[in-house]
Amino acid sequence: MSDYIHFKKQRELGEILSDTFAFLRTQFKPFATTYLKIVAPYLLIMLIAVGFYLYSFSSVLGLGPSTGSIVSGVTMLISGLVFLVAIILVYAVSQSTVLHYIKSYIELQGQTDFEKIKKEVYGSLWSFIGLGIIAALAIAIGLLFCFIPGIYLFVPLSLSFSIMIFMNKDVGDSFGYSFTLVKNEWWITFVTLLVVGIIVGVAGYAFSLPAQIYQIASMGIFSGETDALDMNSGFMDPVYVGLYMISTLAQMLLNTISIIANAFIFFNLNEKKNFTGTFERIQNLGRNIEK
Repeated sequence: MSDYIHFKKQRELGEILSDTFAFLRTQFKPFATTYLKIVAPYLLIMLIAVGFYLYSFSSVLGLGPSTGSIVSGVTMLISGLVFLVAIILVYAVSQSTVLHYIKSYIELQGQTDFEKIKKEVYGSLWSFIGLGIIAALAIAIGLLFCFIPGIYLFVPLSLSFSIMIFMNKDVGDSFGYSFTLVKNEWWITFVTLLVVGIIVGVAGYAFSLPAQIYQIASMGIFSGETDALDMNSGFMDPVYVGLYMISTLAQMLLNTISIIANAFIFFNLNEKKNFTGTFERIQNLGRNIEK
């Protein structure tokens, strides 16, 4: 295939960014189809949880100390827990789907096998959740100690999911090998992740602006006629809830850019250390000569 993108090779920062968007451009239809078929049900659950949480949150704001406020508080707590579980599931399934899609793309030289991707996504779901929780806890603990240790841990651990899929390692080995992979390459990896994060963050903020502007306008802040009741009811406004859901959905979809970029970063570092792609190309060249 003329538009086939080789993942297993060394890349500079600019190449990682350009190939990330090139992959999305050339694979948009099959990738989007595969992604939505697997992730859409979890996204729907998450969006419902978002709406329910906003509704329960506005109910708590609008009530004083009473039995009703206690009930609303319990409802908000439950909806918050449901939302948290939904977020964890969506992130795990989303990350797994993207990485397994790339794995299938590499194995089949530009083609993908949906049934195999789906099977592997569900088969590795608990591993993704477990690794995600361990990585998040490690980074959170690191952030508590003067913030810098958390940033240091974030760089290698962000690649641990790619290690688990592309190197077929278990959760513990993926966690540990991530530090070996970024050894002597921490700064360039950090800069690459930072640039990708800024791009995705700015795009995500652009999608969140309509909801923020609408909420501010509906509260009368621009006109100086702010009403506390309007502030409470703003979270129940169907237009605001709809815009907020769209913003949340957009940010989740934009996260796929970060996952794809992380895969390119992994293969770049892996190639520098292990020359996996180089050896494969030499072997393929030898087979072609023999034929």
